[in-house]
Amino acid sequence: MRMLLTSSGLTNDTLLDALRGLLGKPFSEADVVCVPTASVAESGDHGWLIQRLHRMYGLGWRTFNVLELNGLPRQTVLDRLLRADVIYVEGGNHYHLARSITGAGLTDDVLEALRSRVYVGVSAGSMIFSRHLDEHSGEVIGDLADLHALGATTLTPPFGLFDWYLKPHLDSPDFPERDDAWADRIAARADFPIYFIDDDTAIRVVDDTVDVVTEGRWRQHP
Repeated sequence: MRMLLTSSGLTNDTLLDALRGLLGKPFSEADVVCVPTASVAESGDHGWLIQRLHRMYGLGWRTFNVLELNGLPRQTVLDRLLRADVIYVEGGNHYHLARSITGAGLTDDVLEALRSRVYVGVSAGSMIFSRHLDEHSGEVIGDLADLHALGATTLTPPFGLFDWYLKPHLDSPDFPERDDAWADRIAARADFPIYFIDDDTAIRVVDDTVDVVTEGRWRQHP
């Protein structure tokens, strides 16, 4: 398993180099599939999504595919995931992304694809692998409104791969409330490990090894 879990995508050369190292070949010789599913649950302007997809497209992939997880036959989704070298999953509402995966019965398919592909998560796309992704962590973090907006009150983690939880956008100008005081308040009531990462940081996972790749700032609790 090779994963790069980012806050805001490939924002700097260090993160790009980390992806090159995980991929093991030039971007021009690789195929990428981009999954925007989490974004469709977000209201308002989606310019941020277009900018990040454009940045990803500009890396010069052999093929650049876009895949929505909802509405397509399960085998079609799996086939398109398996044709890619890199699975890039964008941000938005992480609860919608998690529910889309479980609701479509895609958990085992995604795990199968991850065995031999590189996964790049962005924000919501980075948050869906924790076994603590549920209504309790939503209460701890303070984002249950995003779950309730979907007409839901409970959530089953689609994967549960990690004991730790990832919270992105520390110090982000797009989320000015996410400062050290905000992180301190969450850490004080959390009963599970959390990584807080800024938009120039990623968590890199290679099989059982986890480390931090950064040109920015991050925190870990405890």
